[in-house]
Amino acid sequence: MAQPDEYDDEPVELLDDSAEPDWFPGNHLPADARRLGLTHHVPDGALLDFAGSLDGAKPYHRFAAWLLLVVFGLPVLFALMRLFQAL
Repeated sequence: MAQPDEYDDEPVELLDDSAEPDWFPGNHLPADARRLGLTHHVPDGALLDFAGSLDGAKPYHRFAAWLLLVVFGLPVLFALMRLFQAL
């Protein structure tokens, strides 16, 4: 007769096979974006996924975040400047 192992009384929880690792594309989307139907395949969802994967502790990620801020902020600034110039 085999001797039981001393750790056999602990239940083993199996992981869900359908769960993808965090580094797979589309796993950085907020729940609200997923509920709206955004995925990493559409441009808005891909941008959200990219921005969600940035880590503030890494210098290159901080640079990318500032670059995104400039790229998306400049058109707003230029539109406001045109608006005030027209007044």
